[in-house]
Amino acid sequence: MDKIFKKIAEELNIRENQVEATVKLIDDGNTIPFIARYRKEVTGNLSDETLRILDERLKYLRNLEARKEEIIRLIDEQGKLTDELTVKIASTMVLSELEDIYRPFRPKKRTKATIAKEKGLEPLSQIIYLQQEKKNIYEIADEYIDEEKGVNNREDAISGALDIIAENIADDSDYRKKIKSMNFREAVISTHQAKEEKSPYEMYYDYKEAILRMPSHRILAINRGEKEEFLKVKLESPDDKILAYLERQVILDNKSQFASVLVTAIADSYKRLIAPSIEREIRNDLTEKAEEQAIKVFGKNAKQLLMQPPIKDITVMGFDPAYRTGCKIAVIDKTGKVLSTTTVYPTEPQNDVEGSKKVLKELINKYNVNMISIGNGTASRESETFVSDMLKEIDGEIYYAIVSEAGASVYSASKLATEEYPDINVSLRGAISIARRLQDPLSELVKIDPKSIGVGQYQHDVNQKRLSESISNVVEDAVNSVGVDVNTATPSLLSYVSGINGTIAKNIVKYRDETGELKQRKDLLKVPKLGPAAFKQCAGFIRIFNGKNPLEVTAVHPESYEVAEKLLTKLGYSVENILEKDKLEELKKALKEVNVEKMAIELNVRWINFKRYNRRNFKTW
Repeated sequence: MDKIFKKIAEELNIRENQVEATVKLIDDGNTIPFIARYRKEVTGNLSDETLRILDERLKYLRNLEARKEEIIRLIDEQGKLTDELTVKIASTMVLSELEDIYRPFRPKKRTKATIAKEKGLEPLSQIIYLQQEKKNIYEIADEYIDEEKGVNNREDAISGALDIIAENIADDSDYRKKIKSMNFREAVISTHQAKEEKSPYEMYYDYKEAILRMPSHRILAINRGEKEEFLKVKLESPDDKILAYLERQVILDNKSQFASVLVTAIADSYKRLIAPSIEREIRNDLTEKAEEQAIKVFGKNAKQLLMQPPIKDITVMGFDPAYRTGCKIAVIDKTGKVLSTTTVYPTEPQNDVEGSKKVLKELINKYNVNMISIGNGTASRESETFVSDMLKEIDGEIYYAIVSEAGASVYSASKLATEEYPDINVSLRGAISIARRLQDPLSELVKIDPKSIGVGQYQHDVNQKRLSESISNVVEDAVNSVGVDVNTATPSLLSYVSGINGTIAKNIVKYRDETGELKQRKDLLKVPKLGPAAFKQCAGFIRIFNGKNPLEVTAVHPESYEVAEKLLTKLGYSVENILEKDKLEELKKALKEVNVEKMAIELNVRWINFKRYNRRNFKTW
């Protein structure tokens, strides 16, 4: 573990004791949002982003160590483990390099080399490879002729021995590492047209680019074109330089009798074994890095979308544009409750502009609509023009906004939408989603598969498990950064709260429906399957408005209520003042004047100067 702590500390440019403390918190079952918010004094104020990276690297390096132990055991069982090999395995910090080390010891299918070994030609291969024998190579080969084993002449013997040497060269981890490095510096990806027809990939029908400079979106585009059989893709390696490198490593004397046969073995090894394998590995490496970049961009865009500020306390009309089938309309109140739904036909082919205006004006007046939320899909431009013209005919301040409708149709037909609106037509559910995206984007978008919300390229081309994990983390961080009103939140939203899974989320809603609104955070302990451990993780992210304790509308964790109340008292305020706008502004000013070090001593709590912590050590009281 010390090696893992040191490696992560170096990569993240933090101290080892920060890594060790954070790992202990993770191993104790604490979630990343909880650690980031409520254990800053333990981690040294590490951000949620840094903690996520730390957690990922921790999993990778632990898996790496487990694989090292397994490989050492497997090689030892073969009786081939040496001290040098053990050290080499132990020092490797990349999984692909570790697998290269294990490559010579991995059980193989029947190859040319294994067949040659069965014929008893391994000793001959060692003589040739070591290049120390003075006796003529052909005379040596004659000693291995054995017609019963299929070695009919000296040429058969030498050919079989070279097959063994070729495989040994191909399995050498140091050679493979160097060859990959040479490729990453100098290799070029070339693409050509695979079939005579137009496609979105025409720019790649005769294309070359150095892999060193290829951006991630181009790698993914080429991969997709290849998968759809529009492109043929090849890695053009610096073959001559690679062969020259291998010859320098293998051939001890270019003038010796072994040089010419070893050149043959090297060429065979590279062309038949190394080059195809390395090409696959490099393409996999390029794809993996491209996918990671795409997933990061997707996550960043998703977070920006999720964190759009909600527009509270308004009645919204959702407007889902369309042509032939009509524009779907849904009106929701300030709490998101559906008040009315209908369909109007202001666009082609019906063009019932006046009739549509009449219907919408009646709904606007009846429900006091404050805003109209228009989806940005098909017929959006025409719908915007229609709405803009209609609003000019209405007295009062009513506004409209264009929102992304990506994923609305997916949600409309989902099991969740059916459970929420069993009596509302599928086509009208999209308008409800569009209205709610304006009113509370986070609460609405968590109901939709992140891949369907349209904030990234190639989301269907990347590793789906990795994408789901990454986006789930983004959503979790977004939800926990703003908190959740436990008395109005849907199970979809609650399931992203730290410490709460899907089952517990449903149990909370069921408990709320059966007993009424929760009045304090500790009421959560009455929810089935929500025990003390889950409560500790989720409590600080839960908000209870109009409850028994004003602190429960804040991010203050119940474990800190007593200290928070003492602090307020010392400043001349009470917890009730938190809910009073004027008093709250006064309190904010008063807190800025507090001598933190002195107050921490008076309250007998720990205090950390993070600026000093980040330079050297931290000071606590």
